[in-house]
Amino acid sequence: MKLRLLGPSDKLLNAHIKITGSKSESNRLLLLKALYPGITIKNLSNSDDAAVMKRGISLQEGKVDIHHAGTAMRFLTAFFASREGANVILTGSSRMQERPIKILVNALKNLGAEIDYLENEGFPPLRIRGQNLTESKVSLPADVSSQYISALLLVAPGLEKGLELELLGKITSIPYIKMTLGLLKQIGVNSSFEGNVVRVLPKKSIGELTLTVESDWSSASYFYSIAALSEIGTKISLSSYRRDSLQGDSILIEIYKLFGVDTEFKEDSIVLFKAGPQEQDAIECDLANAPDLAQTIAVTCFGLGIGCLLTGLHTLKIKETDRLVALKNELSKLGAKIVVTNNTLTLESSNTITSGAAIDTYNDHRMAMAFAPMALKIAIVINDAEVVTKSYPDFWEDLEQLGFKIKAL
Repeated sequence: MKLRLLGPSDKLLNAHIKITGSKSESNRLLLLKALYPGITIKNLSNSDDAAVMKRGISLQEGKVDIHHAGTAMRFLTAFFASREGANVILTGSSRMQERPIKILVNALKNLGAEIDYLENEGFPPLRIRGQNLTESKVSLPADVSSQYISALLLVAPGLEKGLELELLGKITSIPYIKMTLGLLKQIGVNSSFEGNVVRVLPKKSIGELTLTVESDWSSASYFYSIAALSEIGTKISLSSYRRDSLQGDSILIEIYKLFGVDTEFKEDSIVLFKAGPQEQDAIECDLANAPDLAQTIAVTCFGLGIGCLLTGLHTLKIKETDRLVALKNELSKLGAKIVVTNNTLTLESSNTITSGAAIDTYNDHRMAMAFAPMALKIAIVINDAEVVTKSYPDFWEDLEQLGFKIKAL
């Protein structure tokens, strides 16, 4: 599906957008619900990723295809490995079969798991025969993907002795680890995170418990970008959010102040307000703890005509696509002067935007949504726009609520 986007002919419409639950929280809680059936989940994400996770976790044998869902691949690898009696082949899309999993597999094998590679060493598809994992201490490199760490921590309370996990090297995306531990705390699991060692105590059962998933801050980022690219005085209302968020991407509140966007909390909603112009001609951001914001911030900067240096981006090369290369390719179509390395992105300030480009999305939902706000500056075409269903199926309808004109081509 190819879409042509135009911004509102006048001001953004006054709309309240209800954003689906965080897929990061949803997928963690789905795994915990499988361990502890007394958990009830409200405001579950309606994303493809959550649907794949929910379907996959209900199986005990046979083929489990998680398509493009990287979180589900990591979490289900640990889940099935620790699920005594499970016998599955865990696979995904062609891109998923290029995304490394060896670090997690090695850690699970050290705990006693039985996992085999069916094609290429270190990559899916995997044959997993679930075991009663009796070992309780393991270590793994901490600078690749926090999802490996969270996968182990989520199954840890179901292990006979719990888990002591040593993280080797600089830890990536600490907020996601803290999110996992925060959710464990909510269900009554005791844990500690001191230095580079995380300990999770075992818990055999819990009583009836209802947990509500907070809406997704990564999805909110696209509306922060819209607010930043809009005229002063623009307001956008989003729900459901809370001040004490477990999501690292809530750092949006501070980052977008640099672009003149303020945030006000009202009960379970936030109101974004374009209070003034950006504060400077260029910004620097270390996104090691919030790498999913890189695409949104880079596009916002380009749309405002300011430069940026984004660092801490090393995990973006093993996402749905190599996001750094994809950003360079697509921003260059719009006239950007941009340089990327393995972990940085540098954008020169410029007041010129080239029109007429069609943005490729590379099977990556964040590419489609990050570039959509550029429709406030120029007419823009998004190729394969349906990829947004991975995390935010209602995205295009919600843009129309704000007055964006969207036409299928």
